[in-house]
Amino acid sequence: MASEGRRPLVAGNWKMNGLRSSVATVEALRAGLSPALLDRIDVLICPPSTLIASCVAAAYGSPIAIGGQNLHAKPSGAFTGSISAEMLADLGARYVIVGHSERRAYHYETDDGVHAKALAARRAGLCGIICVGETMEERQQGRALDIVRAQLAIGIPKGATAADTVIAYEPVWAIGSGRTPTPSEIAEVHASLREMLDKMVGAEAHKMRILYGGSVKPSNARELMAVANVDGALVGGASLVAEDFLGICNAYA
Repeated sequence: MASEGRRPLVAGNWKMNGLRSSVATVEALRAGLSPALLDRIDVLICPPSTLIASCVAAAYGSPIAIGGQNLHAKPSGAFTGSISAEMLADLGARYVIVGHSERRAYHYETDDGVHAKALAARRAGLCGIICVGETMEERQQGRALDIVRAQLAIGIPKGATAADTVIAYEPVWAIGSGRTPTPSEIAEVHASLREMLDKMVGAEAHKMRILYGGSVKPSNARELMAVANVDGALVGGASLVAEDFLGICNAYA
């Protein structure tokens, strides 16, 4: 579980889901999250970029943060269809997801590209959530730790701090599949990532949060969030339903 003063972060990634009516989910979260719980955890929603401004308005005055799901490494330019870190910050976003496995798989993002995007997030004052994770084939080959450590080694920028960087371990085979690694498997990966952070960022390592993501739901959240070195969750489908996301947040109640 989150320790050494690390404040848990429960983040929802809506992916390519949500219309204007979906802003009601943020309003429901705002009404459903108790002040006592919000004293203990950070809560983040990352809607599609079309809804960021509306969600920021819906969350205004509450501790709920809003973030982006992706960004371009450049601050501006002839990059049709892209959004920069500065644009996200201008909308009121405070976080941005970087290098999600779906971006790596479907948009061919590389570890070097993830590094550039993490730097861009920091440039604009955003906290980058750097995602790492292995495929089922890589796990079956016994390469899971090698894969996530290599992704982290390249992806994390020099000088990263707990204020501008969060790490999210999402085994690719668990995302949206209903399958999750065992607590011992998660603990092994998170411990390895923590050890690597210690070598890369020094004293910041014990402050930096490492989230778990992949088929997190109310029924398993308490068990998963109790695993050593798990400092919160990056939630996909369950974050689209206020009741389900509240149930996950309440793992810390």
